[in-house]
Parts: sequence; C-alpha cells; structure tokens
Amino acid sequence: MLGMPAAVARLRSALTVREPILIYGDYDVDGTVATVLLKTAIERAAAALGVTADVRYHIPHRIREGYGMQETRIEEAAAEGVRLVISVDTGIRAFRAAEEVRRVGLDLIVTDHHLPDNHAGVPDAIAVVNPNQPGCTYPYKDLCGAAVAFKLAQALLESVTPEADRARLREKTLPSFLKLLAVATIADSVPLTGENRAIAAMGLIELRKPSQHGVRALLGLAQIDTARPISAGDVGFRLAPRINAAGRMDIASDVVELFLTKDPVLAETLAQKLHRLNDDRRASEAEALRAIEAQIDILASASELPPCLVLDDGDRESQAWHRGVIGILASRVVDRTGRPALVMTHEDGVAYGSGRSIHGFHLLDALTVAHGADSLLTRFGGHAHAVGFALPSNRVPLLRERMIACSAAGMAIMATPIEIEYDAEIRLGEITADFLGGLEQLGPFGMDNPEPLFVSRGVRLCKPPRAVKERHLRVSVEDPDDGSSLGGMAWGRRTNWVELAQLEGWKQGDHMDIAFRLRENLHPDFGGWEMEILGLRRSKIA
Repeated sequence: MLGMPAAVARLRSALTVREPILIYGDYDVDGTVATVLLKTAIERAAAALGVTADVRYHIPHRIREGYGMQETRIEEAAAEGVRLVISVDTGIRAFRAAEEVRRVGLDLIVTDHHLPDNHAGVPDAIAVVNPNQPGCTYPYKDLCGAAVAFKLAQALLESVTPEADRARLREKTLPSFLKLLAVATIADSVPLTGENRAIAAMGLIELRKPSQHGVRALLGLAQIDTARPISAGDVGFRLAPRINAAGRMDIASDVVELFLTKDPVLAETLAQKLHRLNDDRRASEAEALRAIEAQIDILASASELPPCLVLDDGDRESQAWHRGVIGILASRVVDRTGRPALVMTHEDGVAYGSGRSIHGFHLLDALTVAHGADSLLTRFGGHAHAVGFALPSNRVPLLRERMIACSAAGMAIMATPIEIEYDAEIRLGEITADFLGGLEQLGPFGMDNPEPLFVSRGVRLCKPPRAVKERHLRVSVEDPDDGSSLGGMAWGRRTNWVELAQLEGWKQGDHMDIAFRLRENLHPDFGGWEMEILGLRRSKIA
C-alpha cells in the first residue's frame, strides 16, 4: 500500500525515542474502532521494542467539532507535547489541518479510505495511506477506515516481530483484531466482497469468543447469543447502532474507552450507557421521521416527487432535528421513496446535512457539482452512496435547486417502475436443511454481496393476509402440489402492503407469485425459517 513503509518507519522512530503520539479518529463505528485497533497495535509494538508508548487519542464531538481534523485540536496537541499525529478514517481532504500540523512543528500520517479530491490531490504529510489515492496499486480499494488502520497496525507489528514468531502473529495475534474490524466493516456499509468478505467472515467467528469486557457487555445488551453463529445482520442491526449511538447522541470517546478498558465494572457501565443512548436515538429518529413523512406527502400531493429530495427541519428551534440522526433519516427517505435524499437540520444560521443515495447515482459527484465555482458549501465529503456537508441556512434553497437540476439526468433510473431482480425460482418444498446450509455458506451478506432473492410462483394463500400495524402484512402460503408451506412478513417501508391487499382484495385460496429472502426467526416458541417478502402479486398460474 502506497505510503506504508514511510508510515511504519516514522512510527517506529516515534516509539524508539518515546515521542507522544496522537491518534485523531472519527465519531462513527469505523472511526472509533480504527482508533482502538491502532492504539492497541502501537502499544504492543512498543512492548516488543522494550519501550513504553505514550499513545493518546481524540474523537471529535459530532455537534461541537463536526467531522474531520480541526486546527484548534492540532494546536492543543502541540502544546501538550505531542510530536506525531495519525489520522484514522479521516484526513484525506484535511488540507488546512495538515498545514496547521506543519506550522506547529508536528508530523502527520494520514490513514483514510474516503475518496481524495481529484484536483487538490492529498494533504502534505509524512505518509498518506489510502488505497484510493492516486498512484496506489493496492489491489483492493473498498476497505473501510478501520481496515486501513489495521493494515498499518499489521505492518507495524510485522516489522517488530522476529521471523520465528511471525506464524504466531498471523495465527493468533492478528485474528484477535478481526472481531472489531468485522464490526466496523459491516457497520460502514462497504462492499462485502474480496478482502472485506474475508475480514467479515473471520471476524464474525472471532466475535463469538470475545476477550474484551466491553465487547462481552455490549453483545449481552444487544441480546446476541455467542453460542450460535453471529450474522452480519446481528452486527448491522443490533450491535452497530448501540456503538454509533455514542457519536450520534453524546460522546463517542466512550466507545474507545469501552473497548480498551480492562475493568469489567466500567465496561458494563459504559455498555449500559450506549444502550440507553440508542433508545434515545430511536425516539428522536421516530419524531423527526413523522415530520419528514408529512413533508413527503405534501410534495407528492402537489406534484411528482423531485428526482432528489432535499428536506430540512424548517430552521425552527422548536422542531429542530438532532444532528446525530440526520444520516439515518436520509436512509429512511431513500427506503421510502427510492430517490437520493439530503436531510438537514439548522443551528445558529448553519444547515448541517447528511445524504444517502440509490444504486447508479453518485451522490458525492452530484454534491460537488452543486457546490459549484461559487463554493456553495462550507464543507462536504463522502462517497457515492453517502455524504455529509454544511452550508449557511439562507443558501439551502439554492442547494435544493442545484441538486434537483443535477439529478434530473438520473430521473430515468428513478422513474422506472420498481423491478425485482431475483437469483432463482424455487418451490417451497426445495427449502430443505441442505438448501439452508448452502445458503448460509454464501454469507456474510452485505453491500455488493446481497442475500439471494428467490421467487415462488403459483403458491396459495393458506389464510387471509393479516395486517400488522398500518403498513405491514403477515402472509402464509403453501405449494398446492405438495402442501409445503411457509410464512413471512411484507414490511411496508416503501409499499403500503395493507392498503394494497385491501385494494386488490387478496383472500385465502388466492394463487400468488412471491419474491422473498429467507430469514431465521430464533424465538424459542415460534421460531424457524420464514420469508422476508419483497414482492407479492396475483399469479397467472391457477
């Protein structure tokens, strides 16, 4: 990886002369895990060299500091005696921070995975380690930030490990890092292909035997049973939200402390705090989502929805949305509408925003065009699927106008009726234990390695579809030829299934075509395999 030899050499030099080192992280799962992994590795390398490392870390506060390296913190680090700063999961566009590092006489190593600025290049640093930077021939480009930090950790540890001990390093020490690295890889929604898939698969196995008190405590609160295989879904929907809640709602440095502490009582206390913060996050998200859905309904009733939705809280303090949940809200809008979305909240005349996109629409490129020659945004960054940004509140109408204009070309993608591409057509009777075992071996599933989607045609409704809340539908079907049956849920994220079932008059005995993924319900009383239904229509097969 380009920059790795220089980064390792500078780190070893710092350890040899006992220079204080500052790891500058980020407040999401990727950034906090990267901080934990690199700090742990540096301290182990120092022990191998016979010295004691002075490794500090800084996780920025989402609200008070925002994303990225801040010049004021760099200046403070210099005053504290720090001589080397290492960024993790951030820094590839931190040109001003890099200038400040040089001005105050420090050295900088940047480790990041975000896309660099195509025109400005990379920051001036001792080393920049990022597989996406120009000139880097590292073959796999989709590592998360924690994985890039892990590569530096691996290279450093290998450099201080005698040849006779290399086998133990690779077979024992490095795999122990993978449990947290798998969590970061899954949580950051990078493609689960190639090297990422290996990291996730091996890490999920390691996660079943956690040694850190904090990991054990958090697994318990998330009700993840380590006696059975842990899935990417367990991490993405149960573990990662609790870790992310610290950065969204409070202080993300608690996550680093949770995973580093050797005190089981402190670990349990910190895990409980993250658990409560996640409950707070869910409540805040639900309140804001109701307001967003009302805005979408108004837009839809007035005219066709624009190709890109740009929504905000109206710059009214009484209804301000928490800045920690706007990224989640943008994802919910994409799920609901099938369109890219920017969601903003206002604070003291500044609009802070987060965006999510759909397949085929490069959101960072679109935001770059909207930024324009007049520098509409005060800051922005991200990648094809997700962005973060800020701008003066009074310029939001201009951002909305520009985003709609530059996304209009992609309208053909968004205006196409939703089609479901499936992997195989199967009969319900073919879903055997061997089939399910083979299915599990295809995982872990995630971005670019999605769970297989199946279609069964001409199945019969065993009983009338049952409404669950306002939009969801419980369905039970059987194969009319051999009587094989299966039940499942159609979740009303984008489609109101209850309304559709009433409109079309679906009833017991109707023959249907059904598109679904398979899910294992682990409830002790009524668990088993069931369907997550993505498509349902009357069948032409009687």
